Amino acid sequence: MVRPVAQGDLPQILDLLRWMDRDPARRVLVPDARVLEELFWEVEGGWVLANGARLEGYAALYPFWEGGALEGPLVRGAGGEALVEALVREAERRGYRVLYAFPAEANAPTRALLERCGFSALHTTYFFVTGPRELGFAPPEGVRLEHVRAVDPEVYRALYRQCEDGWSLRLSWSDAELLAHFAREDVALWIAYRDQHPVGMVELEVAPQEAEVAYIGVVPEARGSGIGRALLACAARHAFAQAGVTALRVRAHDHEKSAIELYERLGFTLEEAVVTYARELEAR
Repeated sequence: MVRPVAQGDLPQILDLLRWMDRDPARRVLVPDARVLEELFWEVEGGWVLANGARLEGYAALYPFWEGGALEGPLVRGAGGEALVEALVREAERRGYRVLYAFPAEANAPTRALLERCGFSALHTTYFFVTGPRELGFAPPEGVRLEHVRAVDPEVYRALYRQCEDGWSLRLSWSDAELLAHFAREDVALWIAYRDQHPVGMVELEVAPQEAEVAYIGVVPEARGSGIGRALLACAARHAFAQAGVTALRVRAHDHEKSAIELYERLGFTLEEAVVTYARELEAR
């Protein structure tokens, strides 16, 4: 039976989350809360798969890009197809054009479940991490790195397009949204210039204990010259200069071979690999 989450489900949902935490191969996108007092606010609006009084699964739905994304499915027993299809129908009712899901690469049962339900794997994203250290790479001769505090939206969009064909999210942002984003104190942007022309960039987001490289890229004609390494070193130096930051995280899609090789060569540790799945929907 698939039904909406009820207040009395919280202890069993918490048990499901802890079951997932015991094995990295079970990981999928789920709520962060691990105490009952906080969990209610994160699962409100979710759905559960119930076998009598026992919960076998949990999933939720939220807006994402031009469609929606699944939180879960987190399924411990059989019947996961019914849970996924219930969320697919709800996504179609909301008018979503596509539905995404994000299981760990090692999560073979959930990946198989999604594929049985008509989802297709798009790409794998690899997440790397390093602790405080100096990477020590200077920009190559003729290249300068500028810490941009007042971004020019058109310059940013043009560079964003050139650095990676797969990026698209920021291209839909208005000038006001871009200006507001880069005005935040927890966001920093550096652009690499060669002969006054932008050839690369790195964007850093800083939290109280960790920082993340949100985007890093170099235009195709400037790759292989050390600009990417210099941008990464610049971001790392800034991140670890912030009080309390003890980890720097980076990520790369499976087609970004040079970025993956760079992170491995620099001693970053592979922390997680997540597969992005998608299913085209028929809006109702």
